[in-house]
Amino acid sequence: MAGQRQGSGKRDNQVAGVARQLAAAMELPFVLFGSVVAGGLMGYGVDHWLRTGPFGLLIGGALGFAAGIRELLRRLTKDVS
Repeated sequence: MAGQRQGSGKRDNQVAGVARQLAAAMELPFVLFGSVVAGGLMGYGVDHWLRTGPFGLLIGGALGFAAGIRELLRRLTKDVS
């Protein structure tokens, strides 16, 4: 464009990069929380089905937490490289 200054494309790229990083940082807590809740709900369903008490809920929550940590690490190492 004729009215556009030189160098503003570089600034736009920097702003877009910061926006992508901010979006990824805001998304990470929801990934971890969602995986723990999903694992816990599945464990609760198993407990309800088999009448085993809180063991399914605890195991499901722990597995959800492990899956959430694994997903966080996968996303963070993908962004680094």
